Amino acid sequence: MSSSQVTGIRPAGTRALLVELETLADVTALHAQLKAHPLPGQIDVLAAAGTVLVRFIGRRETVDAVARIQALDLAHAEAPEARTVTIDTVYDGADLAEVARLTGLSEEAVIKAHTGSSWLGGFGGFAPGFTYLTGGDPVLNVPRRDSPRTAVPAGSVALAGEYSAVYPRESPGGWQLIGRTNAVMWDLKREDPALIRPGDTVIFHPVRELVTTTAAEAASPSAEASSPTSLEVKTPGLQSLIQDLGRPGYADLGVSAAGAADTRSARQANRLVGNPAEAAVIENLFGGLELTAQGDTVLALAGAEVPAAVVSPDGGRDRPAPLNAPFALLDGESLTLGSPFRGVRAYVAVRGGFAVEPVLGSRSTDSMSRIGPAPLEAGTRLPVGSISSTAPVGSPEPGTLGDGGRPGTLGDGADPTLLRITAGPRQDWFGPDAVTTLTGHTWRTTNESNRIGVRLATDDQDPEAHPLERVRDGELPSEGVVAGSLQVPPSGLPVLFLADHPVTGGYPVIAAVVPEDLPVAAQLPPGHPVRFVFVNPDTLAPLSPAATAALFPEGTP
Repeated sequence: MSSSQVTGIRPAGTRALLVELETLADVTALHAQLKAHPLPGQIDVLAAAGTVLVRFIGRRETVDAVARIQALDLAHAEAPEARTVTIDTVYDGADLAEVARLTGLSEEAVIKAHTGSSWLGGFGGFAPGFTYLTGGDPVLNVPRRDSPRTAVPAGSVALAGEYSAVYPRESPGGWQLIGRTNAVMWDLKREDPALIRPGDTVIFHPVRELVTTTAAEAASPSAEASSPTSLEVKTPGLQSLIQDLGRPGYADLGVSAAGAADTRSARQANRLVGNPAEAAVIENLFGGLELTAQGDTVLALAGAEVPAAVVSPDGGRDRPAPLNAPFALLDGESLTLGSPFRGVRAYVAVRGGFAVEPVLGSRSTDSMSRIGPAPLEAGTRLPVGSISSTAPVGSPEPGTLGDGGRPGTLGDGADPTLLRITAGPRQDWFGPDAVTTLTGHTWRTTNESNRIGVRLATDDQDPEAHPLERVRDGELPSEGVVAGSLQVPPSGLPVLFLADHPVTGGYPVIAAVVPEDLPVAAQLPPGHPVRFVFVNPDTLAPLSPAATAALFPEGTP
């Protein structure tokens, strides 16, 4: 295979490329090549049905990679180390009879077709340990269920389209269930957590019953080592999580980068207490957090503007806790956070960082992949790490939310927050009217937003606002997506992906918020007005109306 098999390279935000290829074999070859020989600045690579998403550390590396990818000789790409994985399966799935009806086979013939040939691990996605398997008997090509299940049991063996897969954990899903296995598809205790990797050969072996095995234990915020100083969670509020700068590099295993939703505030909080930027912090949503010190500590608060106080253990007079400045929390004292009056996520850093055990190299809690430390609960003791840096505590700084009215700053609610976007990779699924629909009207955030994404709705006060409309029919095969993507489901109401977004998506992405504006996007409260403006991906300067219109040409197929 030569580079001519690369049929297109589309920008996916300002720091990622979506490479289109002719066949799944081409996808596998390019994925293997980039895993074995990363391009300069490459931080993640993710194969999907017909594309490979490549993420980079910066804009310059992204631009330079276009020519490098076009010049790759994929004909001599190194094949990934292949293994054969056998999955013992009991074929008693709830949809076995329906699959038989759809294929015109008997149930016995369906089982024989599923076990009679080997499958190939094509690509990951959806969840850690979920691998799309290809190359089975074509007779088993069946559609997804009309109505997805809200809960598919872990270990379910399923079919959808040309693919088969095993659900690694209980989750919603619309695939046809034909059997079950107790094979542990994802286990963080293994050197390679995923049982099936892209390129592996998979054989399903029919059995009458399964031998019971012990499931992997969930991660908990335990200490790396005993620490004489700690912070005890008295009240976690609505949601408090341990976060750092995330775990990039595992997208092909179905694991998102996660990390702090507002990295700018997390970095600031660490800087103020003299920590390295990657130290673990607490990310608190909507206040209500109470922490008690066991030993003397130095803390800093950044992000959402919240009323905060230090409470004395002996009933003495409370004192305000400053924002965006270091302060002492002495043995027995408590820090309490009220409800934010601006923004939604506050970050608490402690000098030395929180010494919880890392998972896949990161201490971040991933609500999508369900790995990392568990959400904080009352009674959780968070050990404080040793101070290995000679960096002093910092001086007070301005807050990270800005004064509003400018891109990258949080509006006051009366005026919209302005987010800068770049087009693609799938703007060609929308007609020329999409420019006015997306950027000419105000959108509102909804109560359904979370760390996975900010869900948007049209503004009721704008009678001309309406959802986005596609000009293409059919379904988009799942492909990699990045944080900041504006994915548009059939409702036409965009979802702005945040830190815990799924690594792949099946809806077209019309545009992506630039990384510089993602921190403020993570601070948007429900019901907040938002406006979008297209910018040049290199300079971040707003595009002219003519240049913007050219992104959605008349007659797009």
